[in-house]
Amino acid sequence: MSAHCQLTGAKPGFGKSISHSHRRTPRHFDPNIQRKRYWLPSEGRHVRLTLSTKGIKTIDVIGVEAAVARIRARGGRP
Repeated sequence: MSAHCQLTGAKPGFGKSISHSHRRTPRHFDPNIQRKRYWLPSEGRHVRLTLSTKGIKTIDVIGVEAAVARIRARGGRP
């Protein structure tokens, strides 16, 4: 599963870890990605979405219908 949110577009960030001696080594920061299954009443079926925790909270506010519409507007496939 790729660390990519279908709703918010959150992807891994990249940077450096800095040790106590100030040596820098590469690292990446993965978003908290979860797979959630939602009932889509307009289509009469379930959809499984790969979402960040911020995306899950967004769906709680705007609803699953509006979220799926946003995903499709971005060119994604729910």
